[in-house]
Amino acid sequence: MVTPGDEMRRLADVLGGRAMLEQPLGPLTTYGVGGSAALYVQVEGPDDLAVVRRACREVVATPPAVFVLGRGSNLLVADEGFEGMVLHLGGGFADIDLPRVEAEVAGGPVVVRAGAAVALPVLARRVADAGWSGLAWAVGVPGSVGGAVRMNAGGHGSDMASCLVRYSWVDLFSDAGGTDDVGHLEYGYRSSSVAVSQVVLAAELAVRAGSVAEEQAALSAIVRWRREHQPGGSNAGSVFTNPEGDSAGRLIETAGLKGYRLGTARVSEKHANFIQADKNGRADDVHALMAHVREVVAEDSGVVLRAEVRLLGFGGGNDDAMDGNGGATGSAQGRVTP
Repeated sequence: MVTPGDEMRRLADVLGGRAMLEQPLGPLTTYGVGGSAALYVQVEGPDDLAVVRRACREVVATPPAVFVLGRGSNLLVADEGFEGMVLHLGGGFADIDLPRVEAEVAGGPVVVRAGAAVALPVLARRVADAGWSGLAWAVGVPGSVGGAVRMNAGGHGSDMASCLVRYSWVDLFSDAGGTDDVGHLEYGYRSSSVAVSQVVLAAELAVRAGSVAEEQAALSAIVRWRREHQPGGSNAGSVFTNPEGDSAGRLIETAGLKGYRLGTARVSEKHANFIQADKNGRADDVHALMAHVREVVAEDSGVVLRAEVRLLGFGGGNDDAMDGNGGATGSAQGRVTP
């Protein structure tokens, strides 16, 4: 289990009520399993964030390993926990600014501005209800805006790279920050250039005028499709990214692993690219099952699957060891420092 060191304790003392030592992280994820963070920091607004940034530069000699937690929908935390600092953005980063109707004729892209803490399904519904089109796909992605910017989240035929115009950010350990165009992110499939210590604060997303009825129907169709094709329960969505021209779920099912159980974790019988955790189960069982699936599929098909689930606290100097190209993905921002 994690044991906060002296520097973490000093940070906690300076941050006061914003910080908590040995905060359980499992309940903050959709898996519902896993250990604690050595230090958990709740940032309710810009003033809190300024205090945290100052403390990170002035209180500790060496910047701590840091992880920016979104909605925990694509995250697996080791049972031993995470020795670093977990930062979570609160309500002060949850505003949604919808465009005025006249914005369409003003020239340039029409954008919705959303804070990093906004849930993507909430954003999708607000945009649709206001009669704007272009973000219906986001209703099927259970992460936050900040995490989506960081990982180039997507689904149902679109992603952040297709609609993001600009984003704002700050660096925890320096004075760096500002607003940049989407090209600054160097987007790839479920990856970006967001650095370890950078925190996404807000995003501007392109929309266009649409029909309220048509947008609401599109949202309903996506929600219905997810219910029909994906399992409920404690999981983090797709475990592995789809190889080019193929489906990870098909490869796993062909390898005979659908329904396979290892301890308190099992491959879903409804969709083989989902791993479900038992209530009060072990994150390490989920992690071990991921490794087993990856090995069996490689032996069966020659395809080495790349993890889409973000792994936190599993050690070995690389918390994304199952990620084939080292690029972490998930609803969290930033990467885990080795």
